Amino acid sequence: MGDTPIAVGLNLGHDGGCAVVAGDQVVAIAEERLNRARYSGGWQAALAYCLDAADLTLAEVGIVVFSCVGPRLEDAFTGGLERYGVDPRRIVSVDHHMSHAYGAFCLSGADEALVVVADGSGNDHQTESYFLADRTGLTRVGGNRAGRPRAGGIGATYEAVTNWLGFDGQESGKTMALASYGDPKAIDLPLFDVIDAHVEGHLERTHDRGLAEFAAASGLDLGRPYAWSEPRARDLAAWVQAQTEDALVGVVTHLMAEHRQTNVCFSGGVAMNCVANEAIRRRTGANLFVPPPASDRGQALGNALCGIHQLTGSVPSLPLVGRDSFGRTYTDDEIHLALRRHPFSGLAERHPHRPFAYRRESDPAVAAAELIAQGKLIGWFDGGSELGARALGSRSILADPRQEATRDVLNTRVKHREFFRPFAPAVLDEHAGTWFEIDRASPYMLFAPQVRAPHRDQLAAVTHVDGSARVQTVDRTVHPAFHRLIARLGDLTGVPVVLNTSFNDTEPIVETPAHAVATFCHTDLDALVFSSGFVAVKTGV
Repeated sequence: MGDTPIAVGLNLGHDGGCAVVAGDQVVAIAEERLNRARYSGGWQAALAYCLDAADLTLAEVGIVVFSCVGPRLEDAFTGGLERYGVDPRRIVSVDHHMSHAYGAFCLSGADEALVVVADGSGNDHQTESYFLADRTGLTRVGGNRAGRPRAGGIGATYEAVTNWLGFDGQESGKTMALASYGDPKAIDLPLFDVIDAHVEGHLERTHDRGLAEFAAASGLDLGRPYAWSEPRARDLAAWVQAQTEDALVGVVTHLMAEHRQTNVCFSGGVAMNCVANEAIRRRTGANLFVPPPASDRGQALGNALCGIHQLTGSVPSLPLVGRDSFGRTYTDDEIHLALRRHPFSGLAERHPHRPFAYRRESDPAVAAAELIAQGKLIGWFDGGSELGARALGSRSILADPRQEATRDVLNTRVKHREFFRPFAPAVLDEHAGTWFEIDRASPYMLFAPQVRAPHRDQLAAVTHVDGSARVQTVDRTVHPAFHRLIARLGDLTGVPVVLNTSFNDTEPIVETPAHAVATFCHTDLDALVFSSGFVAVKTGV
């Protein structure tokens, strides 16, 4: 690619993956999308995928940047890439939180910003880090106190409560959803002291054992462990959610005043908490940007962007324009192979397998809308896949948002998940303010405004118990096919909103046409629509 600087980012640890940045071209994917193991470590399949999609070889790459969680990588670490002809001098590593900061700032489009990173753990027990960023570089200006145990961080504390409720550490979203069913005032005990921007959590050990020790020392009744369905568990969830929001608001408020900066980028696993993000934006007045791959799924991209800075001497600006699609696109021939269930498509069928018929449609978006208006559950496959954890109209399951029963059917028959977890609405950007208490675009499902009271009955499947919704606004120029689908659904139903959830059952979100066909056949989805023109419908539907 001539003189174009090319960087590869690779993430070790959970949510491993790869990103390639070559000029304005960006390809990125999580390893789990390819090996089909959730939260998978590794990067080898992702590296091959990205190089192939970008039409590059390792010999053309100017720098390879690794990151990890926990102890830092040794200076001589190469990941074994020297065996494939990569000069070890071109292989470097970057601090975990610095990687998050690069990803957030470079994707924000801002010329300067305050960057806040909060997660369960970075390197050297870091759980909070703060940076000032501009096009010349990123400078760390604060974070958690050196020597404070990791357990005292915001993310680690939230994880401890999540574990006590019976969820995996990667399932903090379940705690956030459950919190709306509890009373945060039922527990009158602080979890954090925030001194200026220093967070001093009260837990001394991580995970559920740390919470149990804290409760025993303070006389707190936690209720039974691993019993999320009980009332006390719901109050615990509400308590940690409220405490987390207060801590984050305190940190951001102080940093904004100290550095006289209203542009705030927020990243790390804690930034996936859309309810807390809404509280930060509402209570601080920050011009808040949260990147869709804010969790460790975004580490590889942050690494590559850091690499571009090292190659060029300038921090790159690759502002998102409302879409998180960093995956490759698939041809009609590849889609057709999968629909024919041809072994060359890579289809791995699961049982039970339900038969279907497929056809060509001149306007698949309109065909999808008509199916949804009839009450059908559809899989929707459009362009390159999303890098982040949220499906934003590229790899989605779509349904009618008007009936509460739709939510229950999806939870029990397709997604096989807990009843209390809400589904998100995707709304036409031009109608968002009519249906939701929102005054700006929210294209990434990372904020949770209220559904306007007069419309809650019309949006029963996507309105959470507290009246909130994890809204995605859909722009006509960014998502033309998805926008057309929602517009046609609005014409048919009077509601310019569709229920949008990730295209998966209990496995990672589908990546390839073959993954989509396998999940479609294995679940109770009624139809599968490819925006390029194919529509598959279960036999008898």
